[in-house]
Amino acid sequence: MEKIVPGEGPANAKIMLVGQNPGSKEAKLGRPFVGRAGNYLNNVLKKYGIERSQLYITSVVKETTPHNRKPNSEEIKRWMPLLIEEIKRVRPKIVVLMGKIAWQTPRFKGIEFIETYHPAAAMRFPKIRQKFENDFEKLEDKPVN
Repeated sequence: MEKIVPGEGPANAKIMLVGQNPGSKEAKLGRPFVGRAGNYLNNVLKKYGIERSQLYITSVVKETTPHNRKPNSEEIKRWMPLLIEEIKRVRPKIVVLMGKIAWQTPRFKGIEFIETYHPAAAMRFPKIRQKFENDFEKLEDKPVN
Protein backbone atom coordinates (compact mmCIF):
# COMPACT_ATOMS: atom_id res chain seq x y z
CA MET A 1 0.00 0.00 0.00
CA GLU A 2 1.39 3.37 -1.00
CA LYS A 3 1.31 6.23 1.44
CA ILE A 4 2.45 9.75 2.15
CA VAL A 5 6.20 9.98 2.64
CA PRO A 6 7.18 12.45 5.37
CA GLY A 7 10.62 13.89 5.80
CA GLU A 8 13.04 12.05 8.08
CA GLY A 9 16.07 12.91 10.11
CA PRO A 10 17.09 14.75 13.25
CA ALA A 11 14.72 17.54 14.27
CA ASN A 12 17.75 19.83 14.63
CA ALA A 13 19.67 18.77 11.49
CA LYS A 14 22.12 21.37 10.18
CA ILE A 15 21.65 20.19 6.57
CA MET A 16 18.36 19.44 4.82
CA LEU A 17 18.07 17.72 1.45
CA VAL A 18 14.93 18.38 -0.62
CA GLY A 19 13.87 16.27 -3.61
CA GLN A 20 10.79 16.48 -5.83
CA ASN A 21 8.53 13.59 -4.81
CA PRO A 22 8.76 9.98 -3.68
CA GLY A 23 8.82 7.09 -6.13
CA SER A 24 6.93 3.85 -5.65
CA LYS A 25 9.60 2.23 -3.42
CA GLU A 26 9.64 5.30 -1.17
CA ALA A 27 5.84 5.28 -0.96
CA LYS A 28 5.81 1.57 -0.18
CA LEU A 29 8.38 1.94 2.62
CA GLY A 30 7.25 5.39 3.78
CA ARG A 31 10.81 6.76 3.63
CA PRO A 32 12.45 9.33 1.29
CA PHE A 33 15.24 8.38 -1.11
CA VAL A 34 15.36 4.61 -0.61
CA GLY A 35 15.07 3.59 -4.28
CA ARG A 36 17.74 3.67 -7.00
CA ALA A 37 18.25 7.44 -6.74
CA GLY A 38 18.48 7.07 -2.96
CA ASN A 39 21.15 4.38 -3.26
CA TYR A 40 23.15 6.66 -5.53
CA LEU A 41 22.66 9.56 -3.10
CA ASN A 42 23.86 7.35 -0.22
CA ASN A 43 27.01 6.49 -2.19
CA VAL A 44 27.75 10.17 -2.86
CA LEU A 45 27.20 11.04 0.81
CA LYS A 46 29.52 8.21 1.86
CA LYS A 47 32.15 9.33 -0.67
CA TYR A 48 32.33 12.72 1.04
CA GLY A 49 32.07 11.45 4.61
CA ILE A 50 28.55 12.77 5.17
CA GLU A 51 26.36 10.67 7.47
CA ARG A 52 22.84 10.30 6.09
CA SER A 53 21.59 9.87 9.67
CA GLN A 54 22.74 13.44 10.42
CA LEU A 55 20.65 14.95 7.58
CA TYR A 56 16.98 15.81 7.34
CA ILE A 57 15.73 14.44 4.01
CA THR A 58 12.38 15.36 2.49
CA SER A 59 10.57 16.23 -0.75
CA VAL A 60 8.42 19.07 -2.04
CA VAL A 61 5.52 16.71 -2.85
CA LYS A 62 4.95 14.00 -0.24
CA GLU A 63 3.22 11.38 -2.39
CA THR A 64 3.88 9.59 -5.66
CA THR A 65 2.47 11.06 -8.83
CA PRO A 66 0.73 8.98 -11.51
CA HIS A 67 3.36 7.00 -13.46
CA ASN A 68 6.00 8.79 -11.33
CA ARG A 69 5.81 11.89 -13.56
CA LYS A 70 7.17 15.21 -12.35
CA PRO A 71 4.75 16.94 -9.97
CA ASN A 72 2.51 19.51 -11.62
CA SER A 73 1.87 23.05 -10.34
CA GLU A 74 -1.28 22.00 -8.42
CA GLU A 75 0.59 19.25 -6.56
CA ILE A 76 3.48 21.60 -5.78
CA LYS A 77 1.08 24.29 -4.53
CA ARG A 78 -0.74 21.71 -2.37
CA TRP A 79 2.40 20.39 -0.65
CA MET A 80 4.73 23.42 -0.52
CA PRO A 81 3.24 24.76 2.76
CA LEU A 82 4.24 21.51 4.49
CA LEU A 83 7.81 21.81 3.19
CA ILE A 84 7.94 25.42 4.40
CA GLU A 85 6.82 24.23 7.85
CA GLU A 86 9.53 21.55 7.84
CA ILE A 87 12.20 24.16 7.06
CA LYS A 88 10.89 26.47 9.82
CA ARG A 89 10.72 23.60 12.33
CA VAL A 90 14.15 22.08 11.60
CA ARG A 91 15.90 25.42 10.99
CA PRO A 92 18.85 23.95 9.08
CA LYS A 93 21.90 26.03 8.23
CA ILE A 94 21.96 24.62 4.66
CA VAL A 95 19.17 23.39 2.39
CA VAL A 96 20.23 21.42 -0.68
CA LEU A 97 17.53 21.67 -3.36
CA MET A 98 17.83 18.66 -5.66
CA GLY A 99 16.14 19.23 -9.01
CA LYS A 100 14.02 21.89 -10.70
CA ILE A 101 10.90 21.13 -8.64
CA ALA A 102 12.86 21.63 -5.41
CA TRP A 103 14.41 24.84 -6.79
CA GLN A 104 10.92 26.41 -6.43
CA THR A 105 11.26 26.32 -2.62
CA PRO A 106 11.04 29.80 -1.07
CA ARG A 107 14.28 31.08 0.45
CA PHE A 108 14.66 32.11 4.06
CA LYS A 109 17.14 34.56 5.60
CA GLY A 110 19.89 32.95 7.59
CA ILE A 111 19.79 29.70 5.59
CA GLU A 112 22.20 28.88 2.78
CA PHE A 113 20.40 27.34 -0.21
CA ILE A 114 22.30 25.20 -2.70
CA GLU A 115 20.65 24.30 -6.01
CA THR A 116 21.86 21.09 -7.57
CA TYR A 117 20.46 18.40 -9.80
CA HIS A 118 18.26 15.51 -8.71
CA PRO A 119 20.20 12.31 -7.97
CA ALA A 120 18.23 10.44 -10.67
CA ALA A 121 19.54 12.87 -13.31
CA ALA A 122 23.05 12.69 -11.87
CA MET A 123 22.97 8.90 -12.21
CA ARG A 124 22.19 9.14 -15.93
CA PHE A 125 24.25 12.05 -17.25
CA PRO A 126 28.02 12.46 -16.67
CA LYS A 127 28.06 16.30 -16.81
CA ILE A 128 25.20 16.50 -14.32
CA ARG A 129 26.86 13.83 -12.16
CA GLN A 130 30.02 15.96 -11.93
CA LYS A 131 28.10 19.09 -10.83
CA PHE A 132 26.01 17.05 -8.36
CA GLU A 133 29.07 15.45 -6.79
CA ASN A 134 30.95 18.78 -6.70
CA ASP A 135 28.02 20.31 -4.79
CA PHE A 136 28.14 17.50 -2.22
CA GLU A 137 31.91 17.77 -2.00
CA LYS A 138 31.37 21.37 -0.80
CA LEU A 139 29.30 19.99 2.09
CA GLU A 140 32.18 17.79 3.19
CA ASP A 141 33.69 20.61 5.26
CA LYS A 142 30.39 21.94 6.64
CA PRO A 143 29.41 21.02 10.20
CA VAL A 144 26.49 18.56 10.23
CA ASN A 145 26.01 18.34 13.98
